[in-house]
This record gives sequence, structure tokens and C-alpha cells, in this order.
Amino acid sequence: MTLSIRHALAVAATLPPLIVPAIGAAQGDVEVDIQSQYVEEIAALRADSRVQAAMEHIVALEPRHRTDLIELTEIPAPPFKEDRRAARFAELLREAGLTDVTIDAVGNAVGRRPGRRGDRIVAYTGHLDTVFPEDTDVTVRFDDDKMYAPGIGDNTRGLVVVLGVLRAMQHAGIETEADILFVGNVGEEGLGDLRGVKHLFREGAEKIDAMIAVDGGESDRIVYGGVGSHRYRITYKGPGGHSWGAFGTANPHHALGRAIALFDQNAIAITASGEKSSYNVGRIGGGTSVNSVPFESWAEIDIRSGDQSKIDAIDAILQAAVEQALQEENADRTEGPELTVDVDRVGTRPAAKGDVSAALVQRALAATSAFGIEPQLRISSTDSNLPISKGIPAVTMSRGGVGGDAHAPGEWWQNKDGQVGIQIGLLTLLAEVGLSK
Repeated sequence: MTLSIRHALAVAATLPPLIVPAIGAAQGDVEVDIQSQYVEEIAALRADSRVQAAMEHIVALEPRHRTDLIELTEIPAPPFKEDRRAARFAELLREAGLTDVTIDAVGNAVGRRPGRRGDRIVAYTGHLDTVFPEDTDVTVRFDDDKMYAPGIGDNTRGLVVVLGVLRAMQHAGIETEADILFVGNVGEEGLGDLRGVKHLFREGAEKIDAMIAVDGGESDRIVYGGVGSHRYRITYKGPGGHSWGAFGTANPHHALGRAIALFDQNAIAITASGEKSSYNVGRIGGGTSVNSVPFESWAEIDIRSGDQSKIDAIDAILQAAVEQALQEENADRTEGPELTVDVDRVGTRPAAKGDVSAALVQRALAATSAFGIEPQLRISSTDSNLPISKGIPAVTMSRGGVGGDAHAPGEWWQNKDGQVGIQIGLLTLLAEVGLSK
């Protein structure tokens, strides 16, 4: 039996009241079926006295959540330099009661909470890194009810959600069937290239059976599929020289300009129809002065889609444009050696088709609708890309509250029903790991 979202919301309204008042349902244009067994599973969890105690504790922890958010936000954590934040997050895991806490070979902070049976492992993760350089001022400032700082939402708040769920479980003495790994992972942003979760799910690693990531959006947002990406750094190289005396030599900037123009002219046909896809020349650089032929010209390029075949098609167009531009610029030179080009893949995120009927997705939908919220299914580029692409159940769920201007210096977060995001995360996690009797 399946229930529409609106039917599930109606069922939720007949169940025992939640610890906090239900918030308004989000409006969406997609009807998603929730299987009745998962609505009933979440209802049973809500009725358990231990879960009720944990839900109450999440509300009581709000002052601590605020303190943690400020402290962790003010520890810089650009990709590849997350070590200070990882160390503090590991300390907080220990303070919450975990004894098996480590920082692994790539910098993930991982705390294990053993289950009674221990025959499955579920990872509950938030990424440690932000997009901002190490010298960015990350001091938290306040304006009315909003908190402003680079990275405060994406994803420092996600780390607070992970800690909040752990502390609530510890306070209520909740035992689970499966083991849980509470993780602050590295490398989600930018050129981090998902290196944290790639390490967790690497060949030969201890098997993780499912993953719930906390990253982004308001409480109605559930990411069940992955927008994949290929990222490149393209570098043309030549001898350089004086703009007058060396005129006629092959010019790396001119070659790069040709390549970008050819790429844009031809790739647009792929993005014009079918599943959404995109491409972007995000950064360019090189050269020494206005009156010098540059000896190097580079660009960083991002290609994205939820359909791997479209990523591959745009990628092929990029490769052809880069080679054609090289040949044309070399053919047009009147003196000097030929240009060369380096094409370096600097990022690969697999596109991942999600399954709405998968148990973990259904549990996330049911837990969200239990709060009177109409869940919104999305595909996005998150840590969940990797496990989903390997056929391992994974979702990315909200960090709660509201926020804006992510990846910008004016990023902000507001604690508007922020506890609800943590409570939804708790219910989803408990449904996936199994509550011991």
C-alpha cells in the first residue's frame, strides 16, 4: 500500500502530538508516494518513550547548539585544511560520550556508537569544510535573529545537527541494532572532490551499509540522487615574449579564448533539451603584463548533470574544443615554437540515479511528513553522490532552520524551528538503524 504525501500528512495529524508544534507544509508540484509501512514505522518510533525523551532533549539543547555553531564556524576549514576543525569535532564526539573516536588517514573525524547486533553500519555525516580561504574572517556577527559568517550554514550547522542527534540518543539511553558512525568528513566542497566519503567507501574499507548526510536547505528538502560533475584545469603553454618584438608567436591566451568560444558554441546544444545539465568556465588566469605575450594561460571548467551520458557528451565537446583551438593557434603563428596544452581532471563526482522506493528514502519522506511538512525530493551535488553511485542507500537531509547566501561572504543562518531538522534526522536515523527493544 502507498500513500500520497498529502494522505501521509493527514495520517500524521491523527497520531500523538509531536514534542514541538508542527510547522506549515511546504508546497510542491510533485506527488510522491510513501509506503504505509514507513509511515507506521515512524509513528511507532514517535510513540516510544525513549524517542520522546530524545526529542525533548533536542529542544533543551538549543543553547548548546548555538554555542557549538559559533565555535565551529570560527575555526577556518577550507578544503585540504580541515584539521583544526576535525580535531575539535572529534573532541565534541568524545564529550558526547563516544569512546571509539579517530581521525582517519584523510582527515575525517569518525566516532563509532556500537549497536546491539552490530551486523550493519550506518554513517551519519556532516562535512567539515567550507569554500572559503584560510584567511577569511569567519567571526560570527548578529543582526536581529540572524547569524552571519562565511560557512555558518554550509556546513557548520550540519555538524551541529550531527552532534545534536548523538547527544539526544545518549541522553535518552537509546540502543540501536546497527552500529552508527558519527562523522565529520573532509573534502565535500570545491576541489576537495568528495575525498572524505571516497575514503570511507574505498575498496577494502569496512563496509558501510547506508549513509545519511546533513547538508543544506530547509527541513522539507531530501536529496535522493546525485548531480555528477567533471572538473578540469586546462593550461596552454608557450614561450611568451614582448608584445611587439615577439608578435607572431603562438599566444596561450588567444588559444584559450578560442577554446572557450568553441566549447560554448557547441556544448549549448547538449543543455538545450532533456535532463538539466550545465557547464561553466569558473576561473581563468595567466600572463605577466599588458605588453607581454603570456607564457601560460589556464582555465577551470565545471560540467554537471544528473545524467552521466550528458556529462560525457559535454566533456567530449570540451576535449575537441581544446584540441581544435591548439591546432588553430599553432597554424596561425608566423614564428616561434608551437603551444602545448595540459588537460588535467581535477574533480570527478559520479551522477547517481536515486530510487524513491528505497527504504532509506521512504523513511526520510515519512519522518519529514510526520511533522506536517511536505517533503521536496531533489537531486544535487553532495556527499551522497558517491554511495548512491555504488548502489549503497544514501540521502542528504536538511540542517534545519533557514539560511541564505551560501558560498558568499554574507552567508547567514536563522534558528527558525531549527530543532525540527534535528528531530527529523533523529527519526530517520533510528528507523534506518533499528531501535533495540
